[in-house]
Amino acid sequence: MRAVIQRVSEASVTVDHKVCAVMRDGLLVLLGIEDEDNEEDIDWLCRKIINMRIFNDDEEVMNESLKSRDGDAIIVSQFTLHASTKKGNRPSYIKAAKPEIAEPLYLKFIAKFKEELGKDVGVGRFGTNMKVSLLNDGPVTIIIDSKEKR
Repeated sequence: MRAVIQRVSEASVTVDHKVCAVMRDGLLVLLGIEDEDNEEDIDWLCRKIINMRIFNDDEEVMNESLKSRDGDAIIVSQFTLHASTKKGNRPSYIKAAKPEIAEPLYLKFIAKFKEELGKDVGVGRFGTNMKVSLLNDGPVTIIIDSKEKR
């Protein structure tokens, strides 16, 4: 499971000209799922993201987490995070899980994230063309891979 997390001042997701998620001050999480991903990946990645100290404290030091700040989050599925660009100019998505595997894991990730954070989160709509808007704060953008534990 691979995630790109962005610390944002604001973010939203729009599908078919309708806003389906909107937030201020928190994290936008772009989530890519592979066939081999499982609940262990979900548990590890949710805890890692929620507790990562990437928000400034009163002294402008990145010392606070999403959980300690009671920040908001939006989680968006994004199969393109598993693109392979090794050969040619057209990315291959062979490592990205097929929808019948990815969607249930995406929903489990959302449920676990909500449970760990202790509040609701915004979500994108799986398998649709989404318009994601954000104002990156910092900017702070971090890539996390559950298979590499980094």
